[in-house]
Amino acid sequence: MKHIRNFCIIAHIDHGKSTLADRLIQSCGGVEQRNFHDQLLDSMDIERERGITIKSNTVSLDYTAPDGQKYLLNLIDTPGHVDFSHEVRRSLMACEGALIIVDASQGVEAQTVANLYLAMEYDLELLPVINKIDLPSADIEKAQEAIDAELGLDPFAAIPVSAKTGEGIEKILQGIVESLPAPEGDPNAPLKALIFDAHFDKYRGVILQARIMQGTLKAKDNIHFMHGGRDYRVDEVGYNQLKLNPQDKLSAGEVGYIVAGVKSVQDIEIGDTITLVDRPTDTPIPGYQKARQVVFSSVYPMSTDQYKDLTKALDKLAINDAALTYEKDSSAALGFGFRCGFLGLLHLDVVQERLQREFDLGLVISAPSVKYKVMLRDGKEIEVDNPGYWPDPTQIESATEPFIKASILTPEEHVGPVMELCREHRSDSQTMNYLSAGRIEVTSEMPLGEVLFDFYGKLKMITRGYGSFDYEPIEYRKTDIVKVDILVNKEPVDTLSYLVHREKARTRALQYCDRLAKEIPRHQFKIPIQGVIGGTVIARSTIAPFRKDVTAKLYGGDVTRKKKLLEKQKKGKAKMKQFGSVNIPQKAFVAVLKNEQE
Repeated sequence: MKHIRNFCIIAHIDHGKSTLADRLIQSCGGVEQRNFHDQLLDSMDIERERGITIKSNTVSLDYTAPDGQKYLLNLIDTPGHVDFSHEVRRSLMACEGALIIVDASQGVEAQTVANLYLAMEYDLELLPVINKIDLPSADIEKAQEAIDAELGLDPFAAIPVSAKTGEGIEKILQGIVESLPAPEGDPNAPLKALIFDAHFDKYRGVILQARIMQGTLKAKDNIHFMHGGRDYRVDEVGYNQLKLNPQDKLSAGEVGYIVAGVKSVQDIEIGDTITLVDRPTDTPIPGYQKARQVVFSSVYPMSTDQYKDLTKALDKLAINDAALTYEKDSSAALGFGFRCGFLGLLHLDVVQERLQREFDLGLVISAPSVKYKVMLRDGKEIEVDNPGYWPDPTQIESATEPFIKASILTPEEHVGPVMELCREHRSDSQTMNYLSAGRIEVTSEMPLGEVLFDFYGKLKMITRGYGSFDYEPIEYRKTDIVKVDILVNKEPVDTLSYLVHREKARTRALQYCDRLAKEIPRHQFKIPIQGVIGGTVIARSTIAPFRKDVTAKLYGGDVTRKKKLLEKQKKGKAKMKQFGSVNIPQKAFVAVLKNEQE
């Protein structure tokens, strides 16, 4: 066991985690050169195209130290984006140490600090790495100062590397062996294993990624899931070495895979503890937390005959992505669809893109919302994430919405605009912390619903790309939330209803009305488009009707003839408006809701 090292790579998004993992795999001979490609551990096309890691992946590497001693290195590559921080948390639970990467040109950023606190929570040994030293803008000394001041780690222990060129990779491997601790555990104790990840294989069912804390696991053992309460029989165990490498057993301290005939990822809970049926352990491994869905949105197929295809596609996605939740939903305008729960906006974006690309579906996605808690006058409390279920305002005693603690790292010259941006998004309090020369951390408490739409894009724009943003949910606070309905020709369009703070209701209603007025074709009668709260109109746009020139045939005479014809036309238009129905094309919904997410 003293020759095993379990570690993960943590950092802010785009600081080179996956590239460093590629170099470590190559240095240890984990892949033949002809089979190598960039982002080796990222299996999805979207991950490679966007250069992001969405799902953490693990690989076991054989490393021979300069003194000839052989080691087994279990590496977990984690995502950097705030939406997938639950993946990072599970990965940290399976390790004793972590490489924390700092970009030599950008320094310490928000997600780096957040991941540092997570790693300290699990008492991990940290080895700082300064990456991208090959860039012309790299400043190693400044990065060392940031590691000392902002992370509180030894700046002289930091290893300068270039994951792109491979410079310094051998030093990292030596550092892992020398600085990170070996795992502890008794191979003869009752089995206690942590499930930190899983993926679905269509031939073998769910393949579990596990870290054995105590005891030994072999094929044909009967295992019990302590949180899920299910029992299975193990078919195979082994190491992940880019392909599955079967072994006789997995012992305390080792990381590997388990095949046990599990049919769906939803049958198990990631973070669960496995033990043996005939020799169980007393207590599960502490620290388990469920992934929390914070953003909710309705998904409808572009054409109603694709509903069955959408159902199958979501079933297949959910087999691999246990964090995605969905339930049936329907809309008078768009037909049947699903109300889905996501971990954040990037998660929503990724699921939407996978549905469109992998299953060739055209989708309409409603404006995302968060979960509000509503106290009714009869003393009952309900949770609402769908505007369709918002209770009558006369029945509401009070409403609360989720707040987050946002941490924004920005260069000093952009502090003013950043604080103004927070105030625009209903920030409750703001504090500043000077981290190092020219870099400031702005901490702000604000509603999660305010971050959903354009906050991140605006932050990047006003800080010229140098601002970084991370958040953590804190609590629910009292708020003044209203439901805004959009009426087209006095008829409500349920898909376009949304929940918003009263201050922001008019602004967004005006945007909806203006976009709809551009997209809905003209009819033979005037069409009013209104945004309303209850019976109060707060915004309006009007689509002018087609109008025939009924006076064209007149060639003179008394003006009353002209008035008579115009009056007759006016009565006809009023009658059409009364009985005519407005045809809202699909592209109008797509245009309004797409702009809402941009």
